[in-house]
Amino acid sequence: MSAVQTASLAPPRRTFAERYPALRRFMRHRVALLGVGVVLFMTLFSFVGPWLIPFNDTDTDIRARLTAPFAGPHLLGTDPLGRDILARLMYAGRISLSIGFAATALSVVVGVLVGLVAGFYRGAIGAALMRFVDAMLCFPTIFLLLAIAALIEPSVTSIVVLIAVASWMEVARVVEGQIRSLRERDFALAAESLGASDIRIMFRELLPNAVAPIVVAATLNIAHAILAESYISFLGFGIQPPTPSWGNMLENAQSYLTNAPWLAIVPGVAITLTVTSFNFIGDGLRDALDAKLDR
Repeated sequence: MSAVQTASLAPPRRTFAERYPALRRFMRHRVALLGVGVVLFMTLFSFVGPWLIPFNDTDTDIRARLTAPFAGPHLLGTDPLGRDILARLMYAGRISLSIGFAATALSVVVGVLVGLVAGFYRGAIGAALMRFVDAMLCFPTIFLLLAIAALIEPSVTSIVVLIAVASWMEVARVVEGQIRSLRERDFALAAESLGASDIRIMFRELLPNAVAPIVVAATLNIAHAILAESYISFLGFGIQPPTPSWGNMLENAQSYLTNAPWLAIVPGVAITLTVTSFNFIGDGLRDALDAKLDR
């Protein structure tokens, strides 16, 4: 057989867009790409930025108290103790973003395990687990957070656990619905008929096919976790000074809204941009992972 005939029999090479259709759909989502850009910027701003400025979050200059933004060496001004707002915003971003990512990771692990067991076994076990989820969802999140926060000593670890305890239920519901549907598919029934163990079926057959909605739920949960940390700290139950977070920066700015509004505007803008960007990314992932929307 000639080389020409061999080449004609070879399967056509697929383009990058054909190999990764979900990525192509995500790249078409301009708002989601904007969200990715903002999140990357805020991450670099928070974790790399402190190395690039001459101040840190604890340096005080009493002679420069409540300096307005762009009026001196302090780019975003200073607070009532003369601390640089830009430096505090960067260090606060480390705390708030770390809490958001860690709380989301913990809530996803708990939610996936509960939803996986409930969707797989169904019956009495599944019903009991999902009724517990429903009972947890009956409590308004803000009241549940504040009630638990009032009983524990505030720290980064306790806030992470607190937010995870109040946010795993949505993930469990999503996973339970997906697993319940996948449980009846041919590949799951075939694995069961071949004698595969329940653990193997759950983690090797069902869970990988439910990754898409889990990723979307996790992305949206990061936004909720950052927002939850902000209003817990704003109400005085979260990260305690002198450790900065975006929430307690807002709380400390309450008394200066008229004569130093930048103290509230700066962390408020950071929270708004970050939370909105994660929501945009979640919307983009939801559309990208839905093959029905492909043209």
